[in-house]
Amino acid sequence: MEKKLRFNSLTIHGGQAPDPAYGAVMPPIYQTSTYAQTTPGGHKGFEYSRTHNPTRQALEKNLAHIEHGAFGLAFASGLAAMDAVMKLLKPSDEVIATDDLYGGSYRLFTKIFEPYGIHFRFVPMQSTEKVAQQITPKTKLLWVETPTNPMMNVIDITAMANLAKHHKLLLAVDNTFASPYLQQPLTMGADIVMHSATKYLAGHSDVVLGALITNDASLAERLSFIQNASGAVPGPFDSFLTLRGIKTLHVRMERHCQNAATIAQYLAHHPKIESVNWPGFDHHPNHTIAQAQMKDFGAMLSFVPKGANHQTAIALVEKLKLFTLAESLGGVESLAGHPASMTHASIPKDLREKSGVVDALIRLSVGIEDVQDLIEDLEQAIG
Repeated sequence: MEKKLRFNSLTIHGGQAPDPAYGAVMPPIYQTSTYAQTTPGGHKGFEYSRTHNPTRQALEKNLAHIEHGAFGLAFASGLAAMDAVMKLLKPSDEVIATDDLYGGSYRLFTKIFEPYGIHFRFVPMQSTEKVAQQITPKTKLLWVETPTNPMMNVIDITAMANLAKHHKLLLAVDNTFASPYLQQPLTMGADIVMHSATKYLAGHSDVVLGALITNDASLAERLSFIQNASGAVPGPFDSFLTLRGIKTLHVRMERHCQNAATIAQYLAHHPKIESVNWPGFDHHPNHTIAQAQMKDFGAMLSFVPKGANHQTAIALVEKLKLFTLAESLGGVESLAGHPASMTHASIPKDLREKSGVVDALIRLSVGIEDVQDLIEDLEQAIG
């Protein structure tokens, strides 16, 4: 029987084997669109790269292993992966989703799928009771993002899984902020895990890619059909880059988390900072849930400077030198953003502010640089 590997070994060896052609240790980049057949339908498992590609398949096997899943599917982006999940639904179906979720997710739900008759309810999912109150006979899917973007709220995945099973719903968890290093939602009862692999999985801000992982063979078959029929798949080079990034996920995440913890404490004690959102604080509303379901508290945080408004928050992030003012997160370099005008600009202002995404909020993706250099950069920008 094959030895069960621990996570740090799975990132490197999970689902991987030397290439059968020449024994290459790293999966080669099969930069081809099609494959020779000996007779119509007679091939070696690959016929067209939208359907299957050996490099993408190597990545998909690895994704499944590090999430403790049976089936992995790679997509051209995180939103393409989400799009595939939404295509499991039909008109009049309802989705209950996290109320403070990524702006692109909100845009996909409300601007693309609502016009097709799929209805969305945005609920503060920190309360299982509030979610339960919103379930109707038409509800088919719970969409969980935890920790949430950018308020860092933590949602109890096990509680959501129990609720979903009781009502015969699907539970999908966006695990982008945590990464499989910090939590594996399938082990807590989720049906589908989604990643914007652009972020921590690839880890170097040089690729855009999405992923879905499941243990359900029927779900995998349906999602695989959608993946092929809709065609939003990543190319072999992007698949190769993401697989290479995953091999250092565990060592990167250790430093990410260490740096973020130091910076969160620095900001929390800074006289010019009003509030800091980070799951590692004892006073965080769901700190105990984070302790139970996460290995560490992640490298994302957000904060509000005292007396800040839209203009002063923008002025602060523009002063940063080592933190790069940019979209995205999860790369080795530290990034800063202003959610109200960047990642969450597509969400109406009243809805943003209701969930805590005020104009003064600043979001940080803490990288793996020397933490003292990062603190000094924040110090000079805060003033």
